[in-house]
Amino acid sequence: MRIVTVVGARPQFIKAAVVSRAFRAHQPGVHEVVVHTGQHYDANMSAVFFEELDIPRPNYNLGIGGGSHGQNTGRMIERIEEVLLQEKPNWVIVYGDTDSTVAGAVAAVKLHILLAHVEAGLRSFNRRMPEEVNRVLADHASDLLFTPTDTATRNLHSEGIVGDEVQQAGDVMYDAVLLYGAKAEQTSQILHAHGLKSKEYILATLHRPVNVDDADRMRSILNGFRDAPLPIMWPVHPRAVKRLGTFGLSLPETVKAIEPVGYLDMVMLEKHAALIATDSGGVQKEAYFHRVPCVTLRDETEWVELVELGANVVVGTDRENIARALTLAREPVSVGSYPFGRGAAGPRIASHFGDTQR
Repeated sequence: MRIVTVVGARPQFIKAAVVSRAFRAHQPGVHEVVVHTGQHYDANMSAVFFEELDIPRPNYNLGIGGGSHGQNTGRMIERIEEVLLQEKPNWVIVYGDTDSTVAGAVAAVKLHILLAHVEAGLRSFNRRMPEEVNRVLADHASDLLFTPTDTATRNLHSEGIVGDEVQQAGDVMYDAVLLYGAKAEQTSQILHAHGLKSKEYILATLHRPVNVDDADRMRSILNGFRDAPLPIMWPVHPRAVKRLGTFGLSLPETVKAIEPVGYLDMVMLEKHAALIATDSGGVQKEAYFHRVPCVTLRDETEWVELVELGANVVVGTDRENIARALTLAREPVSVGSYPFGRGAAGPRIASHFGDTQR
């Protein structure tokens, strides 16, 4: 069994680490070839994850990044197709909702190679988000769809994707928290390096184009941060750094910007924060896994389960809404239920790739 795994962005490295580990542990007959598109090309956003998470080094690093969505996706499709023609895999696996996801999906189906999508079925129902378009296209192209939650499974069924091709596996990012959480506590020095005390700071992340490419939305978010009751730690995505300069925006005194951090350092920052404010889908989930309340800086979320559980408040980018949420949303999140499974998604996914034929 030969599999090509296509990744390109931070969350995908984490998800792929879990499944790759499961292949090595449970499916010795699987030969995995990892293709890194280069979508996240900064060392702190890319290379460090392969080192920390024990992901097999990419067999191919395509070095594609920095362009528009259309430019990147087109170039990725062309280069991934070259790899697939050379490797002749039985399956291609894609993760999540990035340009790398849809590029891997298109390249696979055009060559009639079986396609699996991990984290299928998510919907924000906002087609103006490029991630939403990527999700829908990847799902409807896939032969095997691994959903993380009941809601994701229902979304696919409502779109006519039913039958054995839909497999509810649970969330691989919860596997990652369980696998690497103890290692983070033992090795990370991020709290000490920045003089942070547990539950005495807010962690913020921003990277969605809808926010960082819009001067008014960025200004409103920063103004909301200005009224925060605790200091804010912000590992700044390279895209956001460029936009701050372009828009002539300065950070409020409440915000301390730091370089992007590796996964283990991010786990520590998330785990010990009093609150997390983010526009990232992955960080919303990680906040819940660490039982930290979350404020989502978007107009909607694909993780509706978190809102229903009271673990996540969606506030958009209005200054007053942000400031109010940062003040009020401070209660620890109770364990309650396990909508994302109990941490065995990786082995469940790997179990579907034991034979060459489906």
